Amino acid sequence: MNYIETISPRPILFIIGENAHSRYFSEDAYEMAAEPKELYVVPGARHIDLYDRIDMIPFDKLESFFAKYLGKK
Repeated sequence: MNYIETISPRPILFIIGENAHSRYFSEDAYEMAAEPKELYVVPGARHIDLYDRIDMIPFDKLESFFAKYLGKK
């Protein structure tokens, strides 16, 4: 958390599981980050679900975020 200012104000997307044990850490980092920033909570997901549960990974959100900030080629 000491380095959030080195990332911000670049666009940053926080994706967290609704039931993640580490959710508070991501929410704290989100609050500390400058705009532009987005927080996306995956309903029913735990932290580890977002590594390999293909059905829980928010591909649409990832695609729209990258398209918005990197542009489509």
